[in-house]
Amino acid sequence: MIRVGLERGRINTAAIEAEVSDDLSGAMATFSGTVRQDENGSLESLSYEAYEEMALKEMQRICDEAAARFRVRNIAAVHRVGVVPVGESSVFIAVASGHRKEAFRACEFIIDSIKETVTIWKKEIYRDGRGVWVEGAGGK
Repeated sequence: MIRVGLERGRINTAAIEAEVSDDLSGAMATFSGTVRQDENGSLESLSYEAYEEMALKEMQRICDEAAARFRVRNIAAVHRVGVVPVGESSVFIAVASGHRKEAFRACEFIIDSIKETVTIWKKEIYRDGRGVWVEGAGGK
Protein backbone atom coordinates (compact mmCIF):
# COMPACT_ATOMS: atom_id res chain seq x y z
CA MET A 1 0.00 0.00 0.00
CA ILE A 2 1.26 3.43 -0.91
CA ARG A 3 -0.61 6.61 -0.04
CA VAL A 4 0.45 10.16 -0.79
CA GLY A 5 -1.45 13.30 0.01
CA LEU A 6 -1.58 17.02 0.54
CA GLU A 7 -3.48 18.11 3.64
CA ARG A 8 -4.96 21.51 4.42
CA GLY A 9 -5.32 20.82 8.14
CA ARG A 10 -3.38 19.18 10.93
CA ILE A 11 -1.86 15.83 9.92
CA ASN A 12 -3.34 12.92 11.88
CA THR A 13 -0.10 11.01 12.47
CA ALA A 14 -1.73 8.28 14.57
CA ALA A 15 -4.23 7.48 11.81
CA ILE A 16 -1.44 7.31 9.23
CA GLU A 17 0.62 4.97 11.42
CA ALA A 18 -2.44 2.71 11.87
CA GLU A 19 -3.05 2.73 8.11
CA VAL A 20 0.56 1.74 7.31
CA SER A 21 0.91 -0.92 10.02
CA ASP A 22 0.17 -4.56 9.28
CA ASP A 23 0.81 -7.99 10.81
CA LEU A 24 3.58 -8.83 8.33
CA SER A 25 5.67 -5.76 9.15
CA GLY A 26 8.09 -6.00 12.04
CA ALA A 27 9.25 -2.40 11.77
CA MET A 28 7.85 1.05 11.22
CA ALA A 29 9.92 4.18 10.73
CA THR A 30 8.33 7.60 10.78
CA PHE A 31 9.50 11.12 10.10
CA SER A 32 7.69 14.27 11.16
CA GLY A 33 9.00 17.58 9.85
CA THR A 34 7.88 20.06 12.50
CA VAL A 35 7.81 23.84 12.13
CA ARG A 36 10.38 25.15 14.59
CA GLN A 37 10.90 28.59 16.06
CA ASP A 38 13.75 30.71 14.67
CA GLU A 39 16.65 31.93 16.84
CA ASN A 40 14.99 35.30 17.46
CA GLY A 41 11.65 33.84 18.45
CA SER A 42 9.91 35.88 15.78
CA LEU A 43 8.58 33.16 13.46
CA GLU A 44 4.82 32.74 13.60
CA SER A 45 4.25 30.05 10.97
CA LEU A 46 5.22 28.65 7.60
CA SER A 47 2.96 28.84 4.59
CA TYR A 48 3.22 26.14 1.93
CA GLU A 49 1.95 26.33 -1.64
CA ALA A 50 2.02 23.49 -4.14
CA TYR A 51 1.41 22.75 -7.75
CA GLU A 52 -0.84 20.00 -6.45
CA GLU A 53 -1.21 17.72 -9.47
CA MET A 54 2.53 17.72 -10.13
CA ALA A 55 3.42 17.43 -6.43
CA LEU A 56 1.21 14.38 -5.93
CA LYS A 57 2.54 12.72 -9.07
CA GLU A 58 6.15 13.26 -7.95
CA MET A 59 5.42 12.09 -4.40
CA GLN A 60 3.87 8.92 -5.84
CA ARG A 61 6.93 8.34 -8.05
CA ILE A 62 9.25 8.78 -5.07
CA CYS A 63 7.27 6.35 -2.91
CA ASP A 64 7.03 3.79 -5.72
CA GLU A 65 10.81 3.98 -6.10
CA ALA A 66 11.33 3.62 -2.35
CA ALA A 67 9.05 0.57 -2.21
CA ALA A 68 10.96 -1.13 -5.02
CA ARG A 69 14.45 -0.09 -3.93
CA PHE A 70 14.11 -0.91 -0.23
CA ARG A 71 11.50 -3.69 -0.48
CA VAL A 72 9.15 -2.19 2.09
CA ARG A 73 5.51 -3.16 2.53
CA ASN A 74 3.57 0.06 3.12
CA ILE A 75 4.26 3.78 2.76
CA ALA A 76 2.37 6.96 3.50
CA ALA A 77 3.75 10.43 2.73
CA VAL A 78 1.64 13.50 3.53
CA HIS A 79 2.59 17.17 3.24
CA ARG A 80 0.66 20.17 4.54
CA VAL A 81 -0.31 23.07 2.34
CA GLY A 82 -1.48 26.40 3.66
CA VAL A 83 -0.43 27.91 6.98
CA VAL A 84 1.34 25.65 9.50
CA PRO A 85 1.98 27.16 12.96
CA VAL A 86 5.16 26.64 14.95
CA GLY A 87 5.03 23.26 16.68
CA GLU A 88 2.89 21.47 14.08
CA SER A 89 4.01 18.92 11.52
CA SER A 90 4.36 20.10 7.93
CA VAL A 91 5.29 16.69 6.51
CA PHE A 92 4.81 13.16 7.84
CA ILE A 93 6.14 9.91 6.43
CA ALA A 94 5.50 6.39 7.70
CA VAL A 95 7.15 3.27 6.27
CA ALA A 96 6.41 -0.30 7.34
CA SER A 97 8.66 -3.22 6.44
CA GLY A 98 9.82 -6.59 7.61
CA HIS A 99 12.97 -5.17 9.17
CA ARG A 100 14.08 -1.81 10.60
CA LYS A 101 17.03 -1.14 8.28
CA GLU A 102 14.82 -1.04 5.18
CA ALA A 103 12.20 1.10 6.91
CA PHE A 104 14.80 3.66 8.06
CA ARG A 105 16.50 3.82 4.67
CA ALA A 106 13.22 4.19 2.77
CA CYS A 107 11.98 6.90 5.14
CA GLU A 108 15.20 8.91 4.72
CA PHE A 109 15.15 8.47 0.93
CA ILE A 110 11.53 9.68 0.77
CA ILE A 111 12.01 12.87 2.82
CA ASP A 112 15.27 13.75 1.05
CA SER A 113 13.65 13.23 -2.36
CA ILE A 114 10.53 15.22 -1.45
CA LYS A 115 12.66 18.17 -0.32
CA GLU A 116 14.74 18.00 -3.52
CA THR A 117 12.14 17.52 -6.23
CA VAL A 118 8.51 18.07 -5.21
CA THR A 119 6.91 21.35 -6.31
CA ILE A 120 6.06 22.73 -2.88
CA TRP A 121 7.12 26.27 -1.91
CA LYS A 122 7.66 27.56 1.61
CA LYS A 123 7.16 31.07 2.98
CA GLU A 124 8.22 32.13 6.48
CA ILE A 125 5.64 34.31 8.22
CA TYR A 126 6.90 36.53 11.05
CA ARG A 127 5.03 38.12 13.96
CA ASP A 128 5.64 41.59 12.48
CA GLY A 129 3.68 40.60 9.37
CA ARG A 130 6.67 40.06 7.06
CA GLY A 131 6.66 37.09 4.73
CA VAL A 132 9.87 35.71 3.23
CA TRP A 133 9.94 33.01 0.55
CA VAL A 134 12.55 30.33 1.23
CA GLU A 135 14.71 29.34 -1.72
CA GLY A 136 15.83 25.78 -2.35
CA ALA A 137 15.64 22.79 -4.62
CA GLY A 138 12.07 21.68 -5.34
CA GLY A 139 10.79 24.86 -3.74
CA LYS A 140 11.81 23.86 -0.20
